Amino acid sequence: MKKLPIGIQTFAEIIKEEYLYVDKTRHIAELIQAGKYLFLSRPRRFGKSLLVSTLSEIFSGNKALFQGLYIYDKIKWQSHPVIHIDFAAIDFSTEIDLREGLIQLMDGINDDEQLNVDKRGFKAYFKNIIVALSKKYGKVVVLVDEYDKPIVEYMDDIEMAAKNREILRNFFGVLKSSDAFLRFVFLTGVSKFARVSIFSDLNHLLDITLSKQFATLLGYTQNELESYFDQHMQTLCFELGLKKAQLLAEIKTWYDGYSWNAKDRMYNPFSILNLFAMRRFSNYWFATGTPTLLIKLIKQTRRDITEFENKAVSEIIFDSYNIENLNVFALLFQTGYLTITHVDKKARTPQYILNYPNFEVKEAFITYLFESFTQNGLEEIQPTAEELRSYLQTENIEGFMNLIRALFAKIPYPLHIEQEAYYHSLFYMISILMGVEIDLEVLTDKGRIDGVLTLEDKIYLIEFKYGKAGTSMDTLTNQAIKQIRTKNYEERFMNESRPRLLLGVGFVEKEMGYKLITDN
Repeated sequence: MKKLPIGIQTFAEIIKEEYLYVDKTRHIAELIQAGKYLFLSRPRRFGKSLLVSTLSEIFSGNKALFQGLYIYDKIKWQSHPVIHIDFAAIDFSTEIDLREGLIQLMDGINDDEQLNVDKRGFKAYFKNIIVALSKKYGKVVVLVDEYDKPIVEYMDDIEMAAKNREILRNFFGVLKSSDAFLRFVFLTGVSKFARVSIFSDLNHLLDITLSKQFATLLGYTQNELESYFDQHMQTLCFELGLKKAQLLAEIKTWYDGYSWNAKDRMYNPFSILNLFAMRRFSNYWFATGTPTLLIKLIKQTRRDITEFENKAVSEIIFDSYNIENLNVFALLFQTGYLTITHVDKKARTPQYILNYPNFEVKEAFITYLFESFTQNGLEEIQPTAEELRSYLQTENIEGFMNLIRALFAKIPYPLHIEQEAYYHSLFYMISILMGVEIDLEVLTDKGRIDGVLTLEDKIYLIEFKYGKAGTSMDTLTNQAIKQIRTKNYEERFMNESRPRLLLGVGFVEKEMGYKLITDN
């Protein structure tokens, strides 16, 4: 059973030390033939750095490393000088540090290769390095890993992010004028930021982020999971006392679902590797970075949290990102918290449907959102959610509502928003954390149901009503039940053997009430 390459992003080390490597070189062979200037966006911890390292070995002509892999006898092996720029290894604490870090990178190349290039001029220095390498060894390959890191890390400091963006604009602007000396240019990152010159000056830069051809380039397919990790799965089956089919279903629920074409579903490689190493299910990918900026942006824009499921967006939000005017759905997609689950081509322009990719992302993201919205401690949320689920299963609605009241009581008054959608969002988050299937805004032929809570042995049909100060709670809850009745919402479930419970919930400021009717 091969060792798992957790945290190892260097291709040569993986091969030489005999770590497990999922062969992606068929896609890589196609990649280097797809164009001269390429850009690929993927979320963090998705294999971008390993891909860049692999490309570096290929263009360095290190054929021996690829013995036994697809690409070994499929390309003409040639050695090219490679400039590998990894922004994770460059200090960008200040704009001076970023500029100096890039200069130090060029100094290293200049000295190591004995190029004797004149060091004067930031842009000129980079251009002269490229020209000198090309004249000495042949056309140059430029590989840039996490090009946007100096911008992404300062998204909550627009002034600093803009300064770093300007430095990157000047630095990468050299590539266009260096075309005659370049063999291949490949950039990776999380975001495609507007106003960075690589996207404006390099007219032929091909963005392959949504390319069907490269949809499975990073991450693991179902087939790759089952073939490369078969022995690890056998060990995990024994450890957890599960049959293989059960284990596969559980892995799919937790970690599958990332897609950039709404067809190919990819497993998160970081979570899969950690699952087999730790031999238990957990939020491995999510734990590597808290989405503080995203949560802050969601609160500032007062988004209804339920909008993050089945959200239709146009392709333009994937094209470029402006740090001065951040789009929350663009950021959620880029960073891996939402993914493409369907493409509606019936409209004049394609509509992309976004959803959470899997249980790991949804459950963890909702937990942090709920903690931020209500200021309930993270350590309290999950135990409380389990208690709420128990109340619903036993139809103890009074206990259920009392516990929700206790949760809401902790919300500081300034965080309250006098909108039905605000309470709708809070109830939705609670339901997700309880592990209850909630189908919000289910469309019926009579109207819309605010929420459907589906348990193993019963179905709750829920209508939310919000009233301003002074509104009678009985009036609100009766209106809610009446709407369920008059709209005949339960008709959708007429063929269901499970009993249906009609629950009308009313909100008046920080007070709430309910009315429950069992429908036989």
